[in-house]
Amino acid sequence: MKAILFSVALLVTLISTSDAQQVKETAVINHPINIHHLKTEKMENQAINVVTTFLTAVQQGNTEKLGTLLHPEVQWEQPGNNRFSGTKKNITEVFQMVGGMFEVAANTLALTNIQVVAVNGNSVACLIHWNAAQPTGKILNVDNIDVYTVENGKITNAKVYSADLNQEDDFWGK
Repeated sequence: MKAILFSVALLVTLISTSDAQQVKETAVINHPINIHHLKTEKMENQAINVVTTFLTAVQQGNTEKLGTLLHPEVQWEQPGNNRFSGTKKNITEVFQMVGGMFEVAANTLALTNIQVVAVNGNSVACLIHWNAAQPTGKILNVDNIDVYTVENGKITNAKVYSADLNQEDDFWGK
């Protein structure tokens, strides 16, 4: 009798283990945890948070906050053929460029609209609108697409595309 009870207990255990193993295997096959997806999602969230905080600081003129969001060796590509065009190779050069822009624009340069912010990994593209006016009457009224790369919570690269390079070159001058 003990042998029969032992055999029944063993059989129940084997069936239960088999069912549990099958459920586990089915769950893994049907609902795998994708570690790469989780890392990408975290990276995208960080990138979009950094860039939206950066753009808000630009709108508010918060240079202290801007300084915390730009990597010291940020690479900034400014389009066109004007006095501010070209690649800036660090945060000091970027702040010098922006200071020069405010001077030329008589402190009227303003990021007036953030229309689209889109993310792909650690890269964030933004459709934004700028306005400025010079005392001479020249007006800047232009859309840009800025593409930012974020690494470890800092903007390491910015590439600016202008919807109207002729207008920007005319406004900024040589």
